[in-house]
Amino acid sequence: MKTIAVIPARMGSSRFPGKPIAKILGRPMIEHIYKRVALSKSLDATYIATCDEEIREVAESFGAPVIMTSDTHERASDRVAEAVTQLDADLIVMVQGDEPMTHPDMIDTAVAPFRDDPQLGCVNLVRRIDHEADYLDPNTIKVVMNQQGNALYMSRRPIPTLAKTGFADTAAYKQVCIIPFRRTTLYQYTHLPPTPLEQLESVDMLRLLEHGFTVKMVHTEFNTQAVDTEADLARVAKLMETDPLLSRY
Repeated sequence: MKTIAVIPARMGSSRFPGKPIAKILGRPMIEHIYKRVALSKSLDATYIATCDEEIREVAESFGAPVIMTSDTHERASDRVAEAVTQLDADLIVMVQGDEPMTHPDMIDTAVAPFRDDPQLGCVNLVRRIDHEADYLDPNTIKVVMNQQGNALYMSRRPIPTLAKTGFADTAAYKQVCIIPFRRTTLYQYTHLPPTPLEQLESVDMLRLLEHGFTVKMVHTEFNTQAVDTEADLARVAKLMETDPLLSRY
């Protein structure tokens, strides 16, 4: 089963313009992501997908293969779907371009369920939220699941409710943005019409859920921090200072 990773990235983030090439410990954020993802033993290749020449130039400077895409995509999943049109792969792992703390073992964990379930179309990693501030943060995508571990809903609002218990006694989970698709499912995704809740929440996976698809959630013990703001960038830089993975790239 040929498996590739695609990292979608663009300069025009509304919350932090130009963040893919912002520096963390002296290297562009996109370089950290690419080199960490490429360490995964589950991958045959890793690509960066972008519509911006600035990102292409930076990516090529550290040796990453780049696929140029349209500048009209609102969803990262649609950008990835365009990027893989001419690529040969059975599984496509989307790794968001704002996850510099990605660990290669997370890729291995995310793709493992596909080996045993030929009907499985899409997986997301998920992790319990440790801090109430992250639970309240709209940049953290919260997810609630059914008894089989499949997503019921995802929101930028705090879910589930704390109406009957405090945060410490509530199992609240966040989506971790490493998302493998079977090729056929990614093709279906990009040909489905965008949905009301997808647009309201600005969450890619709601398009699949609203159209009746299953999104399997797989737990990870790695506690990553996405970069949505300049404050996040500083926080991540501090967290990564002692990361032993840095010595491998």
